[in-house]
Amino acid sequence: MYYDIFNGDADGIFSLHQYRLHSPEPSTYLLTGVKRDTCLLSQLENLHNCCLTVFDVSLDSNRTSLLRLLQQDNKVTYFDHHFAGKPMNTSALQAHIDTDPAICTSLIVNRVLHDQLGLWAICGAFGDNLHEPATKLAKTFHLSEEQTGLLRQLGELFNYNSYGSTLDDLLFHPLDLYEAIKPYSDPFEYLVDSQHIGALQAAFQADIALAMQEQELGTQGINRVYHLPNRPWARRIVGVFSNLRARERTDAAHAIIIDNQDGTLRISVRAPLKDRRYANTLCNLYPTGGGRAAAAGINSLPKELLDQFINTFQSFYSRQ
Repeated sequence: MYYDIFNGDADGIFSLHQYRLHSPEPSTYLLTGVKRDTCLLSQLENLHNCCLTVFDVSLDSNRTSLLRLLQQDNKVTYFDHHFAGKPMNTSALQAHIDTDPAICTSLIVNRVLHDQLGLWAICGAFGDNLHEPATKLAKTFHLSEEQTGLLRQLGELFNYNSYGSTLDDLLFHPLDLYEAIKPYSDPFEYLVDSQHIGALQAAFQADIALAMQEQELGTQGINRVYHLPNRPWARRIVGVFSNLRARERTDAAHAIIIDNQDGTLRISVRAPLKDRRYANTLCNLYPTGGGRAAAAGINSLPKELLDQFINTFQSFYSRQ
């Protein structure tokens, strides 16, 4: 039995799609969730002698579950760009992990496949706010500016769809989006036929308009902090809003705060695009934090720690 486990964002979906276009399997069980649902392997129990392929979720966050699965005689292929922790030396695990801030899982899969399905990797890179690598790869395919823009839109809209506290916050289940692109080897053909893009674009425009009305908190220095309300639109737009603000001020770090239903706070952090470092180091200081050097977050921060977090955020990204 084959299992594909993937992050529900653009990078996870397009990583899986590239890989399965190249290496299809007749019967595969799919497991995914919202973008912040990173401990997906914990949902797999009592598996023995299966083949698992994992895309775009931190090995370190899944270490305990991964060890259990390997001990149950499963074979695992792992593609990711998040912090992985200590390497695991076993022939049952084939790991393709690169934590360089300028790479994402879609680009790692594309590298392994030698650019055979690189148009989808461009979508994944744009979704992960890696515009320079995405544009560079687009040029190798001799895409026009309009074509590159279409792939950017596809990546950013799929990424927008992945943000939310639960699947109920999303417009579409990530499995539905993957199944929609599954028949297509060419993303431009999918865009012509898509039943999802129009709805995603309309919802995105409505959500981003609300987000752009929110004022920056009055903090010192060049870094920017925003506090969005406990609303479905805010939970959906937080990633794209963070990326948009980061591209506005490439020398500044950004933190976006959202109220959770339980009274805690959800934080999204973007390192300065000119220096994509420390976001995961910062967020890993807190129990529910994680991510990568360029972009990370905290799922559940007690409100009484907010001032401490902002002070620490500012100290990490103070102007030298």
